[in-house]
Amino acid sequence: MANLIEVNNVYKTFGKGESMTKVLSGASLNVEKGEFVSLMGASGSGKSTLLYLIGGLDRNFEGTISVCGNDIAKLKEKNLSKLRLEKIGFIFQFYNLVQNLNVEDNILLPSSVKGNSKADMKAQLDEILSITGLTEKRKAKPSQLSGGQQQRVAIARAVIGNPEIILADEPTGNLDSVAGAEIMNLFSKINKEKGITILQVTHSDKCAAYGDRVIELVNGMTNVQNIGQPVV
Repeated sequence: MANLIEVNNVYKTFGKGESMTKVLSGASLNVEKGEFVSLMGASGSGKSTLLYLIGGLDRNFEGTISVCGNDIAKLKEKNLSKLRLEKIGFIFQFYNLVQNLNVEDNILLPSSVKGNSKADMKAQLDEILSITGLTEKRKAKPSQLSGGQQQRVAIARAVIGNPEIILADEPTGNLDSVAGAEIMNLFSKINKEKGITILQVTHSDKCAAYGDRVIELVNGMTNVQNIGQPVV
């Protein structure tokens, strides 16, 4: 199968001179189309940094990163924005919802940026609300939702545009164990039923085990750790 993500010998530092901190020291990994991969490592190991580099949110690095056949470092800003909008769905530990918008309008934000109307997206919206269990909450504001429900909104927002890849940074970090398990089961469902490739950063062994593979970051370098098995 084709690799949607290719990271080769990536180095990343922050600061200069005596205050310089080396975060990544030759990290490499590949993620195939349709895979669900978990990226683990100790606090400060550079997991989130690597995820942001893959997503093109930071392009100050050495080495090469290719996403959907595009060299991230060489893309013009306009083409990078298009890649992120059309091919990548981002999910963060903090849900980043617009507080004065209801559930369905939050979900439709990326589609509206693309110029799609709510009428154009009705069928897809109804489907993703059903998949995420939010149909009855579609008119609710974020303040009326639990943490788990807010994260489901964030997932729905990432998925509705049918991206090829979801990049998730500690998606259960603010949730209790029950809500966290629900979110991980939802990721697994989306991966299997919609074929969307998922790369998640997590510190949780239980969450990591939902992936097909676990890749560990140690001293700024990557290491394939084990084959994951879903935790039930």
